[in-house]
Amino acid sequence: MRRSIFACGLLLVLAGISSVVSTAAGGTDRQPEAAQHQQARSRAEARSSAYWSQAARRAEAATAHWLTVVRGRPPRLSFDQRGKMSPEEARNLARKWHRRASAASRTAHHPPKLQAWQCIHHYEGSWRDPNAPYWGGLQMDYSFQSAYGAWLLKHKGTANHWTPLAQIWAGVRAWRERGFEPWAGSAHACGVY
Repeated sequence: MRRSIFACGLLLVLAGISSVVSTAAGGTDRQPEAAQHQQARSRAEARSSAYWSQAARRAEAATAHWLTVVRGRPPRLSFDQRGKMSPEEARNLARKWHRRASAASRTAHHPPKLQAWQCIHHYEGSWRDPNAPYWGGLQMDYSFQSAYGAWLLKHKGTANHWTPLAQIWAGVRAWRERGFEPWAGSAHACGVY
């Protein structure tokens, strides 16, 4: 009798194990597992899209910064994001803005006649010269600043608060209209006319 009770118990245990194994491998839990996998994939795509969208915004801000240095006023850029973007679209947008930022940076760092501006600065004053009526490294007076760097004057103050590149680009804008006439003595000493 003991053997039959033991055998029945053993059969019940084996039957319980096999039912647990069949439900684990069976189809009842597969649908939630597939749904969980799909949710994880969509969360990963959303994180990737957010990462690349943020990278595009940073590159657009860098582009705006360098174009402001060159033009003396901020450009009218628009970050075009209509609705949700796929990670691929966001990555392509980030790459496009990165190329634009790189090109704007190269332009800003290579103004025309850079050596002439460095030489004129050597004869004129410190980039941070705060003494009125002439400010900055190219000794720009107030009317000069308002003519060739009005936005910078309004938002950053006089030229001694501008970066050296912004001061040089204000000089370039003046040079394109008037030549080196505002710095006649220094330009003559530097051998540029």
